[in-house]
Amino acid sequence: MYSKVVSLRFPREIVNQAIVVNLVKNYDLSFNILKATIYPRKEGMVVMELSGNRKNYTAGVRYLKGLGVKVEDIGQDIRRNEEKCYHCGICTAVCPTGALYIERPEMTVAFDSDRCSACEMCVISCPPKAMEVNFDRALIE
Repeated sequence: MYSKVVSLRFPREIVNQAIVVNLVKNYDLSFNILKATIYPRKEGMVVMELSGNRKNYTAGVRYLKGLGVKVEDIGQDIRRNEEKCYHCGICTAVCPTGALYIERPEMTVAFDSDRCSACEMCVISCPPKAMEVNFDRALIE
């Protein structure tokens, strides 16, 4: 089974349509919504884990893009500001997926965006505020 955490940005024109249900019915994909911000008549944003076989996943993403949904790997919305980070490691203690971890023997913090679930625990716990999450940057009024 193939599984990936992605962010979906729905244009305001289609935010009220039952798009995700078509991923289940027509492409045999399962999903786990991790975060969502959807308002009537505004752009919507959903972070979800999509799972299924790779062929169906690819076809489902093609379907979404054909509707005008912007599909991105979650790592594109979450980043670490290297200039602010002093590698204290506090974020690694709260990261539930292991996306943030200590590299040994260097004892530096590494970030694997593919493993990130966008829980934002790192943002809350980071003393220098080096972890930056930009989910709401594109929400339009």
